Amino acid sequence: MNPTALICGISGQDGAYLAQLLLSIGYRVIGTARDAQMSRFDNLDRLGNRSQVQVVSMAINDFRSVLQVLSRHQPAEVYNLAGQSSVGLSFEQPVETLESISIGTLNLLESIRFLDKSIRLYNASSGECFGDTGDSPANEETPFRPRSPYAVAKAAAFWQVANYREAYGLFACSGILFNHESPLRPERFVTQKVVRAARRIAGGSGERLHLGNLDIQRDWGWAPEYVEAMWRMLQQGKPRDYVIATGETRSLKDFVAAAFAAVGLHWTDHVETDPGLMRPTDIRISHADPSLALAHLGWQAQTHMEDVVRRMVDGAALV
Repeated sequence: MNPTALICGISGQDGAYLAQLLLSIGYRVIGTARDAQMSRFDNLDRLGNRSQVQVVSMAINDFRSVLQVLSRHQPAEVYNLAGQSSVGLSFEQPVETLESISIGTLNLLESIRFLDKSIRLYNASSGECFGDTGDSPANEETPFRPRSPYAVAKAAAFWQVANYREAYGLFACSGILFNHESPLRPERFVTQKVVRAARRIAGGSGERLHLGNLDIQRDWGWAPEYVEAMWRMLQQGKPRDYVIATGETRSLKDFVAAAFAAVGLHWTDHVETDPGLMRPTDIRISHADPSLALAHLGWQAQTHMEDVVRRMVDGAALV
């Protein structure tokens, strides 16, 4: 009998790519949404696997709802990709961000402890938890210094997972994922904002692209590769947390330049810096050391920033 995987947050970028991966290796995939009948699953449709996924309603911040879904479907693996996913939006919706991420993770952990401790849980953590790393790449032992409501919520969820793993013996682990992109990213993410604007400008829109701090530095990877790391984490003999990243840090200015170059334009002719788009506590440098993932999981990013940009530009026409 094929194993069952429950993906919480299947409508997002990572959920759609993870579903594609798990279906390809023989899993029965169930995905959750707050209201499965009313929700749109455009990303699943774009990848052509909507009909292969069973979607069910589940409110992750409601313990009874989570408990019922796990009890009814009895998954072997649970992937927690749910919750408010935008750093910028978290400053406007801090309570919703904390509840959907931290309380949601706690509900999953407590439901697994109550129902079946053999269920394996992957939790989506974030490199944002480290805050500004400076020139020292963050690894699994680096202390967290979160600088946004989103990062605070992710840090709380990370420690909840660690606590339940140690206190109750659950197979629960967190992937500390740094930025990972694809054409499925919504436009509220700056990478997709840049790519779509570059394509529109190349098509003659005549607009100007307004951005915040172009000097911030991030580690940008290719999302379809990162979901494989999630799956590999749950196939190990013992649970532990891993930093998942390319290990290469580039500036937003580099990303913008690559996006405009991909459509035959020079970015300085079309981009303006807008102080109003600066975040209250923007991270200057986000630098990662993913060497443990290579050593233990055999996972290493194959796609680096220039190729990520090119693939996003090529894929943007399909949005």
